[in-house]
Amino acid sequence: MAKGRISKWQLGSFALPAIPIAALGLPIVVYLPPFYAEDMGLSLSLVGVIFMVARFWDVFTDPVLGTLSDRIHSRWGRRRHWLVISAPILMLSSYMLFMPTAPVTGAYLMFWMVILYIGWTLITISHMSWGAELSTDYDERSSIQGWREFALIFGSFTVLALPAVLQTTGASTGLADGVAAMGWFVIILLPITIALAVWVVPEFKSVPQASINWKESGRLILKNTLLRRVLFADLLVGIAPGITGSLYIFFASYVMGLPETASLLLLVYFVAGFVGVPIWLRVAHKMGKHKTLAIAMFYGATALPLIVFMPREEFWWLFFGNTLYGLAYGAGSFLLRAIMADVCDRDLIDSGQQRTGLYYSLLTMTNKIGFAVAVGITYVMLDVIGFVPETGANSPETLNQLLALYVTLPALFMAIAGIVMWRYPLTKEAQAELRAKLAERHHTHEGPADAAAAVAAVATGVHDRTPD
Repeated sequence: MAKGRISKWQLGSFALPAIPIAALGLPIVVYLPPFYAEDMGLSLSLVGVIFMVARFWDVFTDPVLGTLSDRIHSRWGRRRHWLVISAPILMLSSYMLFMPTAPVTGAYLMFWMVILYIGWTLITISHMSWGAELSTDYDERSSIQGWREFALIFGSFTVLALPAVLQTTGASTGLADGVAAMGWFVIILLPITIALAVWVVPEFKSVPQASINWKESGRLILKNTLLRRVLFADLLVGIAPGITGSLYIFFASYVMGLPETASLLLLVYFVAGFVGVPIWLRVAHKMGKHKTLAIAMFYGATALPLIVFMPREEFWWLFFGNTLYGLAYGAGSFLLRAIMADVCDRDLIDSGQQRTGLYYSLLTMTNKIGFAVAVGITYVMLDVIGFVPETGANSPETLNQLLALYVTLPALFMAIAGIVMWRYPLTKEAQAELRAKLAERHHTHEGPADAAAAVAAVATGVHDRTPD
């Protein structure tokens, strides 16, 4: 492997845990809400409120767990042991949520959702922070997060394929069988992928940490305009797919009249996203991460409303619509996480601390708020417009209102996110200046010869790092 860079083999191994992470996250938004509303007998409003409250509770734990991730070391480093700890938590909670015994109560759903989100926070924050610290190069950070997003989308459309396969083979008798298959997929893959990543991919020594109190730490975070802009964009980017994801099954089944192929068409959406990642990655290397993100959001905001003009009960039209819109999926997620790695460089200069875990916990927090708001609002609004998840029970006016919810709000949020990030100031050149300042600062710790080597490394985009 080239000095200071991780190999393709290590990149692939690092990305592997993203497969079960996505396989867990997608059903939470798309399948579990209707599963608990239809098969488990809970009301739409109760399900929406529980999923929203569970997400908001998780929001409070994110900064705490992110800070712990930064501060608590083991012989494996700062990140890898947290992935190992998260595995049994996620495996148990997945079993209880994906394979419940009916009837269940709202308290049951709420309890296991909270436990699951604790494990999910541990694994997502640690995994993203680990990826951010694998490189100091502007473009390589995009590649690392792009590989991770590639694995996330692969996990999403693989788990989506399970219900379709079960239906085709006759092994499934309904939504409950598909949800159970998704749960087993997560439970089996989690320990395997985490073990491979921890074994193959090293961690690298962090820079010397300055002492800083909690008050000063908070002040630096609050005044970080770069951070605020990224978090706001991430909130918007989270709300948009949260709305389409939480409404998709109802939209495809009742508005478009394609209940038998809804899962297959959703799979098409994620395959398109899978294809789109390397395209957006190539554009990011040429135009910069923030401009590429804005373009992807403008594209998505334009592609989604085209569904309004497509005839209903036509498989190939929705196939085409999901493909167009799906190309934008994933761009916002991996580009914002690559941008956050650059924001951490700015904070390192201001605070003298490598607080990657804390910063990525804030990013997961805004993303979860976005999804929580999306599920909470949309399921309550379904009750408001009088939607009933039964064939033939809804008027044309109700279905048109559902279509408007599915299309209008996500497009608006994506367009605003694009505007927010279009003139983002932390460009490739600005990030190189930050790395040069950090190299110069290390002069006092390493001596003139080491400092000169560090500056030279910044200029070439690589750094000599030693595994912990």
